[in-house]
Amino acid sequence: MSDAHNEHESAIKTPKQLAAAVVGFFAVVIIGIVLLVQYVTTDKLTGRGSNSQEPDAIATRIAPVADNGFTLKDASAPKVLQSGEAIYNSTCVACHGSGAAGAPKFGDAGAWSARIAQGFETMVKHANEGLRAMPAKGGNPELADVEIARAVAYIGNASGGKFKEPEAPAAAPAEAK
Repeated sequence: MSDAHNEHESAIKTPKQLAAAVVGFFAVVIIGIVLLVQYVTTDKLTGRGSNSQEPDAIATRIAPVADNGFTLKDASAPKVLQSGEAIYNSTCVACHGSGAAGAPKFGDAGAWSARIAQGFETMVKHANEGLRAMPAKGGNPELADVEIARAVAYIGNASGGKFKEPEAPAAAPAEAK
């Protein structure tokens, strides 16, 4: 008969090798647990001997995250109209600063000359209603018409136009009761 049933051999052949493998396995597991504990506890622990209980440290920890870097705006307050430069920097620069989607670049007299020749009112109309890839009001529906006109004057004047920046409209008189 053949010895075909004995072809499978193990790497561990003696009891001494088995004991070494078991000890090695436990050593690797224990080292892994120790490293994991060190990784989890590497943060500086707070409590006695640290400044974690000082009023400033407590206030920093419990301060709302949403308050960092945000300015709250009163929706019921009267609208403060912005200048043409401020509107350009907040809304228009995204496309007109880089020429995105075929928008004429800020200060490029050659690209703006045909538009300036159409007149200020036409440019304001196109800015308010949108034209080709440009959305109405540059994509900011909260802008007032006078703010759009100011931005058009600012952009046009930087490209060779001679437009006067519009003034804010006069406030409506209060009704008598």
